[in-house]
Amino acid sequence: MVKKVKVIQFVVDEKGEKKAVLIDLNEWGELWEDFYDIAVSRARKNELEISWEDLKAEIEQESKTDK
Repeated sequence: MVKKVKVIQFVVDEKGEKKAVLIDLNEWGELWEDFYDIAVSRARKNELEISWEDLKAEIEQESKTDK
């Protein structure tokens, strides 16, 4: 007998409320990458922004002081 494996499973607490999800990365790996990128982006939304030019200047300054 072949048993189908669920590709998405929910982790529930003692009250039966969904708290987390397990996904089959072989099946949903690309979608997970998109979800993860969005989660990281939202987590960083309040971080200080810096322009590329300012970042390059900062890196160049640090490399000069390291010598």
